[in-house]
Formats: sequence, C-alpha cells, structure tokens
Amino acid sequence: MSAAEPPEKRNRLLGLLPDGEFRSVAGALEPVDLDRGFIIVKADRPIDYVYFLCNGIGSVVTVSSDGQRAEAGMFGREGFSPTSAGVGGTISVHEVLMQVEGHGYRMPLDAVIRALSQHPVFANLLARFIQTFASQISYTALCNVTYQVDERLARWLLMCHDRVDGDEIALTHDFISLMLGVRRPSVTTALHVLEGKKLIRAERGRITIRDRKGMEEFAGNAYGKPEEEFRRLIGEF
Repeated sequence: MSAAEPPEKRNRLLGLLPDGEFRSVAGALEPVDLDRGFIIVKADRPIDYVYFLCNGIGSVVTVSSDGQRAEAGMFGREGFSPTSAGVGGTISVHEVLMQVEGHGYRMPLDAVIRALSQHPVFANLLARFIQTFASQISYTALCNVTYQVDERLARWLLMCHDRVDGDEIALTHDFISLMLGVRRPSVTTALHVLEGKKLIRAERGRITIRDRKGMEEFAGNAYGKPEEEFRRLIGEF
C-alpha cells in the first residue's frame, strides 16, 4: 500500500477489497489504538468486534480450563481476528490480545455478519485468511513437538518480523516465554544461542533482527509453509 492511501487500507484484507465493497463496509470501521496487552476478546466469551490491524501484532492464545496458556498463532496487518467471526461465529474459542502495540480498525460483529452475506469478495478474503491461519496453527503444533526451543524461537521471531516495519521488535522475555509455552530460562538460553550466531541482538524489552537470511536458515523447515500458503491464497504480507 502506498503512503497516499487511507490508513484503513493498510490492512491487507481491507486493501484488497474492490472500491465498492470497501466503501460499503468502511462506515462500520472504527479506528482504535491498541496497547500491548489489550485484550481483543477473552476465551469462550461473545465476540463484540472484529479487529483489522494496520500495524502491531496480536496473539491468539489457547487457555485450558485450569488456566494453562500457550500461543496458538499470531496475526498482524495481513489479517483479522477473532477468525470464528469470519464464518458467522459469535463465540471466541481463544483469547486474543496484543503482543506488540499498534492500531487498526474494529467492526461490530453484526456488521461483519451482514457484510459476509452481502459482499462476496469480503467473505472470500476472510475465508482465505482463515485457511492460512489454520495452516499457521497446525505448524505451531508441529513445531512444539518436533523442534528445539531455539529453532521455535527463530520461527516465532521471523513471524513477528514479517508483521512489523523495520528490524526492531518490542518484546520481553516473559512474554516470549508465555507465547512459546516454555520457562523463562529456556527463552534466555535460546536468545543467547541466536545472539551467539549474530542473528539477533537482544536488549531489555527489544529484539533486533540482524541477519534475516541466517535466521531463516537456522529455523529450517520450522518456518515457511504457512507463509507460502498466505502468498498463494492472498498475496504478500
């Protein structure tokens, strides 16, 4: 998207809408600033709004009945959440919160449901994103049982890097620990591995990607397939 285009079109899905469909849904879009930790929706709660990010990163977190938490997936300006709303769902299975602050637009659930029935491109784009997000979740599950923590961290940081401008990502060790579902010392050790290979620089509350290509090589097959699926179904991030 060019800088001259309206900010609401910097969300990838909104930007792909034909002008007529975009004008029709634009009246229901409310601009919102989203601080880190802002809860978009709680698990097993009704969905009030659907969020289309223009920047920042949201985490989709699975929460067990006894309070255990782990990230299932993430989204940024390439998508929307909660994804169940894209098929007319009214309850979110997951908790969704901001892991990197940003801004975007929210749309009341009833307006989304109306748009799904009235605007075929809107409905198709949301369905395509749901498919790519399902692919991401499935690879997260695979990585959690197949790859070492440092490889999983490399994948996760690459995914974050895909969704921000520049090479700096505002992240804390505690948040990474929660998102990867591992203890904080394991995160510290994995960060040291990546720093030792000169792939990143880790500072308090901030990680800088130094060698993107090297990170991809280190992550290996842990990273890439869901991203290929997104490009195939929707386009570039």
